[in-house]
Amino acid sequence: MFAVMFAMPIPSYATACRLRQYSVVIILLSCLSWAGTAAASGSAAANKAADEDQQTSDLSYESYVLSDKRFKCLYGYAAEKTGDHEAAMAIFNDCIKRWNDVYSMIWLAQMYEAGVSVPQDLQRSTELMKRGAMVDEPDSYATLARFHYGVALFEGRGVAVNEAEARHWLQRAADEGLEDAREYLASHPM
Repeated sequence: MFAVMFAMPIPSYATACRLRQYSVVIILLSCLSWAGTAAASGSAAANKAADEDQQTSDLSYESYVLSDKRFKCLYGYAAEKTGDHEAAMAIFNDCIKRWNDVYSMIWLAQMYEAGVSVPQDLQRSTELMKRGAMVDEPDSYATLARFHYGVALFEGRGVAVNEAEARHWLQRAADEGLEDAREYLASHPM
């Protein structure tokens, strides 16, 4: 893995930010994988203790559902990507409730858009993107929410088509430096 990383060309700042976010998740997943391997190769007593403590293990996604630490929002992503959709939804919903966490809004919106562990609900997905877009934090996940909300408005996903409103949100995301928004505006004249 490290040989591949060092052989890669130097990424742009935006790409580096995305890679840093993915690296956190990869590290978390590696730790979880290592812990599982260690438990599988451990003694019978260690395995029995691990089985008894499985519900409350610090490495369990379920243990983060009620955590009061905001870091748990990243575990929602890991839970989603490893198939623990129920824990992911619980974590994302709690992060939104506690901290109005835009990262969680985006992931939960994607779950509703794709119909992962819940019936597909484009309206709910778009509502979450709109809520994230309204958060006044430039250069954050709110910028990404503004882009997705603008696309939903332009394409009529979960909401009536509104090109003027779509342009507003897409232009704002573009002005905040999101290249995807610039490209979308260039390829979809309004």
